[in-house]
Amino acid sequence: MATIYTLGHSTRDLAEFSAVLQAHEIQVLVDIRAFPMSRRLPHFNRERLEWWLPEIGLEYKWMQDLGGRRKKTLAESPNIALRNDSFRNYADYMLTEQFQSAANEVATLAEPRRLAIMCAEKMYFQCHRMMVSDYLTANGHRVLHIIDEKPPREHKPMDEARVVEGKLIYRGDRLL
Repeated sequence: MATIYTLGHSTRDLAEFSAVLQAHEIQVLVDIRAFPMSRRLPHFNRERLEWWLPEIGLEYKWMQDLGGRRKKTLAESPNIALRNDSFRNYADYMLTEQFQSAANEVATLAEPRRLAIMCAEKMYFQCHRMMVSDYLTANGHRVLHIIDEKPPREHKPMDEARVVEGKLIYRGDRLL
């Protein structure tokens, strides 16, 4: 099984971001932002990363199918333990073939190389990276969260996460 790293670009400048990537020997950066741009931090725009990352020896890949900011798609969400609408909508999206295919592609890309998925939030537990990590962990992969140049943190799935009939659902103890 693969080891996948996660990190958020936060408000870092490119030198600091590069130092973090290099400290963890990341080879492939997979951008999982729905909209890979930032007005406040234009050096994290997709076009800039596509140009800059190869210059420092990294491959860049945008995976729109893992992006957040999903609209409500299910009238009756099975993810009743998630009170935040954005996270519940994303959890519902995670049940789709589109999401699962993209997440499985990340795992496949990570098997021969050191790969990190990236979003904007520095702290993974404030971001949909937490839920992508739950999915990857539930499917037997190891996920490590990079905060800075220090050793990464091992992912621990949310307490509410349950695998039900092969699908990751956020139901908590109500299911038991």
